[in-house]
Amino acid sequence: MPTNEQVIERALERISAGYVFPEKTGAIEAALRERLARGAYGGLDGPELCATVTADLQEVCPDKHLRLLWTDEPQSLEPVDDDGGEAAFLALLRAEHQGIRRVEHLEGNVAVIDVRRIATAIEGASAIGAAMRLVANSSALVLDLRECLGGSAEGAALWCSYFFPDDQVHLNDIYDRATDSTRQFWTTAHLPAPRYTDRPVHVLTSGTTFSGGEDVAYTLQAHGRAVVVGATTRGGAHPTARHAVAEHVLVTVPTARAINTVTGTNWEGVGVVPDIQVPAERALEEALAVSAAAVGRTS
Repeated sequence: MPTNEQVIERALERISAGYVFPEKTGAIEAALRERLARGAYGGLDGPELCATVTADLQEVCPDKHLRLLWTDEPQSLEPVDDDGGEAAFLALLRAEHQGIRRVEHLEGNVAVIDVRRIATAIEGASAIGAAMRLVANSSALVLDLRECLGGSAEGAALWCSYFFPDDQVHLNDIYDRATDSTRQFWTTAHLPAPRYTDRPVHVLTSGTTFSGGEDVAYTLQAHGRAVVVGATTRGGAHPTARHAVAEHVLVTVPTARAINTVTGTNWEGVGVVPDIQVPAERALEEALAVSAAAVGRTS
């Protein structure tokens, strides 16, 4: 078992090598090493160490994706197995039906899709398409992201693609530090279910909504394709890799940043601010009322 000091040094190596804002890594290293020197991490067990280091990291650099995580599942430390957590994420998505919790039709022909994670565009395409096919004939759609914990940037673009008429919409870009390159994300040309382009869409958010869920909400809002209802989201806009630094400890390192083509920025640190701000528990009720009014005007 590595010592707490060794765990932190390994984490700092990963942060220094991969963090999307390299100019900030010097301050991060200095702060954690100063705390190490005065014994701030001595005697802490694994979960306590992760919580304490995460708090210290975010005090120096308030990036909600930059953290140490404790995991009960043992992690391989072999470099050959280091895929940034991709295999574990795909397994989680398979166990959680590609992040789709439920599809429901409510009174007034309003459909609701409850999404808890944003699946990858490849593995999640069939499940996302199945959900969208089930709501294809509804008069309005509520996309419930109040419990969405994040996921794939490609998957977020796929979800968004259903709400635009073709493949000509430039949704956003992602700058990647490792390659010093910017990748463009456009709407998808071919989808496994009908597009949902001519009816109202409301997106529900909460203080739990994070990362990939925020991507969908922010993108649809910025492009004027959905009304966001609920509470301001957590504010994590940086695609992230996970690296094992001990058998039960992961460091999550933001390696890229999103850039919306409409706003020129993203939701990092500020969250997605709803168009209609209500407590998250009332968001569905409010969205249904607004949807009913909108359907009434168009019928």
